[in-house]
Amino acid sequence: MLKNKSYIGISFIILIFGIYAIPKIVNRIQNGNVVKGDRLDSVSNNGTISDKLVVIGPAPKFELIDQNKETITNKDYSNKVYVLEFFFATCPSICPKMNKNLIEVQNQFFGNPNFGIVSITIDPEHDTAEVLKAHAELLGVKSSNWHFLTGDKKYIYDLANKGFNLYAGENSKVNGGFEHSGFFALIDKKGNIRCRKDEYGNPILYYEGIEKEGVQAIKEDIAILLRE
Repeated sequence: MLKNKSYIGISFIILIFGIYAIPKIVNRIQNGNVVKGDRLDSVSNNGTISDKLVVIGPAPKFELIDQNKETITNKDYSNKVYVLEFFFATCPSICPKMNKNLIEVQNQFFGNPNFGIVSITIDPEHDTAEVLKAHAELLGVKSSNWHFLTGDKKYIYDLANKGFNLYAGENSKVNGGFEHSGFFALIDKKGNIRCRKDEYGNPILYYEGIEKEGVQAIKEDIAILLRE
């Protein structure tokens, strides 16, 4: 008799659960929210979508002259997401590939006033404003927020090597006479250098500017920061 009462009690509990839970389950299926539980919803609604990107620190300040002979500083990129590279116009090796990839980035975000690109020459003696203007036209630069910058050589090398820690140097033994990092820096709207983590959880710091994987990664992360 006691056993029968236990079965009746369990059956009653199951019935009550079904009356309460099944309509909710059906509603989630209809709304495509099967995998979203209350806990997952509360987690996903906390913080910003850019939390997955690491803050490395504030980007160095800069003040240089662009291809239109205008003074451009980091303040011109306030409240903008931007990509920064070091290059030189006569580079025979990695620069053409980097610039081509930046054209791809430009085209994807073209027309967005909150995105820009900075290309700083490491050969300012040759790369005058006039040379950089012709170079930008040759590349197919359309964005008014893409500035090619030149200025004092020591200032630029300090900015690259001590500021961003992106190597730039002269080397008469290499083709072109200069060598530099092939990486892109990504800066957010608040002026911070940002990046994703690698498979081991370590910050990558900068994005590969030559390989497709790096270019795809920076495009994805630009989109994230623009939505912040």
